[in-house]
Amino acid sequence: MTSNAAAPRTGFAATLTQKGALLFGVVFLIVGIAGFIPGLTMDMGSMSMAGHGSMALLLGLFQVSVLHNIVHLLFGIVGVAAARSAGGARLYLLVGGIIYAVLFIYGLFTSSMTGAANFVPLNSADNVLHAFLAVAMIILGIVLPRASARGRA
Repeated sequence: MTSNAAAPRTGFAATLTQKGALLFGVVFLIVGIAGFIPGLTMDMGSMSMAGHGSMALLLGLFQVSVLHNIVHLLFGIVGVAAARSAGGARLYLLVGGIIYAVLFIYGLFTSSMTGAANFVPLNSADNVLHAFLAVAMIILGIVLPRASARGRA
């Protein structure tokens, strides 16, 4: 058996970076599930598969569709899985943050458009949340330590 000292193994959610990825993953799972629950999501009858026409509002604030909720669920699953390793968690936070930055920019340009380019229902509340998620995930991916104190010793 060989040892790779350059890549110490860590347990599930052992580092702060892994805990951050796990936290985001669990929150995305909760949001994805909540998007399908009447009462938490208003105007469920108007929810469409995709597109700007969905008038369903999670917590009466965030515009959602079936596709939007499924993406939240998938993002959550990836976050929980990424918490298995420090490197995976860091990559999840950075790439996830970049994806949310792109989604924020997309929302700025397409929220008032109709047609094929606007396939994600987004409103102003979604855009603000996406900007916050982008900044938070990227900063955490950069500043959180890559290894636990035990792994560094």
